Amino acid sequence: MAPPKTDFPPIRACLFDMDGLLIDSEDIYSLVTDIILAKYSRPPLPWHIKAQLQGRPGPVSDAIFHSYAKLPISLTEFASQSATLKEQHFPATKPLPGVPALLKNLEGAGIQLALATSSNKRNFGLKTAHLTELFSCIEEEKRVLGDDERLEHGRGKPAPDIYLLAMEMVNAGLRRRGEKEVRREECLVFEDSVPGVEAGRRAGMRVVWCPHPGLAKEFKGREKLVLAGKIGERGDVQEKGATPGWPGEIDDGWGETLESLEHFDYAKYGIKIAA
Repeated sequence: MAPPKTDFPPIRACLFDMDGLLIDSEDIYSLVTDIILAKYSRPPLPWHIKAQLQGRPGPVSDAIFHSYAKLPISLTEFASQSATLKEQHFPATKPLPGVPALLKNLEGAGIQLALATSSNKRNFGLKTAHLTELFSCIEEEKRVLGDDERLEHGRGKPAPDIYLLAMEMVNAGLRRRGEKEVRREECLVFEDSVPGVEAGRRAGMRVVWCPHPGLAKEFKGREKLVLAGKIGERGDVQEKGATPGWPGEIDDGWGETLESLEHFDYAKYGIKIAA
């Protein structure tokens, strides 16, 4: 096994997932799902199933859930009931601990910021309309949503496409200003989901994994596999857009786990913030 890489360049761009990473919407997804399950006398959604839903486009996660739950309703009816409940509960989302300070500090340090979320435009609006100040540091053109028409159908996370597109949006802005583009190894992906970590690794970027406590418990003892991007359903098959040789290897130095974004170490990534 090769020693972990340590000679990284300073991070110049941070690319963020959203649900369960920046805001507490993953708990709302669980609430909505459990309400529907209870309606049909089913037990609450277990974490080993929820882990498969996180980070994926809505239609994909809905299909996985429907296959598991075997509810006496169609997938279309489930989606309708789910959408109604989301309209009620998504406007109550809150930033997760450490997020406002992290975004403010990164913006102040001149770091390029972008969003790469599987949420579609409608759900993004429901979740964030009351959080405009929080998201003001991420320019609209650098917000890549799950239903972005530039993303090929069927290539949501753990495919690398959404993070590669987010990086391209950052570079488009830099090119307009005549500034040097960021390279993949100068990008830091922030994720809470396992498929999202794999997407970041397959994009050839460094990754910070900040999982929900329930997810962390589910993957206890397998954290190194997650950080290497070796748990997602795509396995080790090479695909378009992925850097040759990716995902990574165990303890290769490209990823770390944090319990909370409050604990982010700026200096570790060569980021200088105001005292």
